[in-house]
Amino acid sequence: MPSTFRMLTAVITMLCACTVTPLQAQKLWHTLHRVDSLLSSRYRRGNIDTLYITRPSTNWTLTARVNVSGAEISMQGKDMGVPFKSEIAADFKSTLSLGFNYLGVSVSLALNPAKLMGKYKDFELNLNSYSNRWGFDFIYQDAHNFTGWFESKGQPRIELPSDVLTMNSLNVNFYYAFNHRRFSYPAAFSQSYIQRRSAGSFLLALSGQGQKTETKKQMESLLRVTNIGIGAGYGYNWVPTRNWLFHISALPTFTVFSHTSLTVDSERIPLKYHFPEVIITARAAIVRQFGKMFVGWTSVYNYTNIGDENDLSIQNTKWRTRLLFGFRL
Repeated sequence: MPSTFRMLTAVITMLCACTVTPLQAQKLWHTLHRVDSLLSSRYRRGNIDTLYITRPSTNWTLTARVNVSGAEISMQGKDMGVPFKSEIAADFKSTLSLGFNYLGVSVSLALNPAKLMGKYKDFELNLNSYSNRWGFDFIYQDAHNFTGWFESKGQPRIELPSDVLTMNSLNVNFYYAFNHRRFSYPAAFSQSYIQRRSAGSFLLALSGQGQKTETKKQMESLLRVTNIGIGAGYGYNWVPTRNWLFHISALPTFTVFSHTSLTVDSERIPLKYHFPEVIITARAAIVRQFGKMFVGWTSVYNYTNIGDENDLSIQNTKWRTRLLFGFRL
């Protein structure tokens, strides 16, 4: 039995000694031992080529992260034949997080210092799961701090303060890796595997986006966007020397379902689909191993392009980058 598990069960047994009988404590100990055995068997078992990817030899992985994310929206089109353009961006969001992983089961805690001090009122939820065969990102954002500008040909630029626009958005993307026996997404992003040799894989992708954007003050407008895209891409893990890993991947998807509408001052304007409309997910990472310690940088980038510049074209950009440090026990 792993020493860490023996320590854990010993502590639980001592804590329960005052409230349960010896027989109950023994049953609890056996239950925890069975759960640990099942997790260990599941963790070590896998259809992988161990010359290319392996599991860490330890059971625990602890990771500290500094996360920074941002969002931007760019719009251009024509209003009664007059070209216009607008660019807005949300304030950067910074969080500190600490993750605990035991035999593939992980828990993460995040803290936003600016939100605790009342300087940041937006809400963002990031869920992701990466395995060698498949994985996903789920990103929800409720933003109220967009600032930017709007200009129309022949007119002076209008600065947009932070209380003009609010946005609720949801971005979801899935991948399936064909060469999952030799190519590992987790080696780059969750460190639950270690990439030993360079390998790449073709990827299938499914992307979805939902967005609701409202503007107030002088002109009230409501933009609703729903897109679903299907596509394919490629990812590559480069191991130039032992203990170094460089990852890059791109997953372009073409929209197969699109429903977009714009309401301005109570007048609803349906926007027609214009080929090609795309949703692109790109990822990059650098990881350096130092024995049982590691440091790294990861980044996920989402880009969506919909509409037609002769009517209305909208580009959404959502990104997240991380600096990380961890060690294995």
